[in-house]
Amino acid sequence: MNIIDTIEKEGMRQDLPEIAIGDQVKVNVKVKEGDKERIQTYEGYVIAKKNGGIRETIVVRRVTFGVGVERTFPIHSPKIDSIEVVRGGKVRRAKLYYLKNRTGKAAKLKAVKPKEN
Repeated sequence: MNIIDTIEKEGMRQDLPEIAIGDQVKVNVKVKEGDKERIQTYEGYVIAKKNGGIRETIVVRRVTFGVGVERTFPIHSPKIDSIEVVRGGKVRRAKLYYLKNRTGKAAKLKAVKPKEN
């Protein structure tokens, strides 16, 4: 194992659940406002996962007041307080970008019981 892999392994988090494409997740993000810090919850569907190791990111999509909002989270970042899988989703694609064009019931995914750790 080279030195880069060793350094990356030290920065990786071990407290994260198994996240799959199509899962509905709650991401608790630390937000700094002035000199105070609070935790903000962002809940939505995981529509993409990219990279691996310490660089791994997920794209979470939610619809707020009729407007679709997507946000990319580096999952090993210290700004992420915790990630909770609300429910699993049954999908047959690696990227769910087609959900951007769908509204209402057409944008729903089939539910699967989340894996127990």
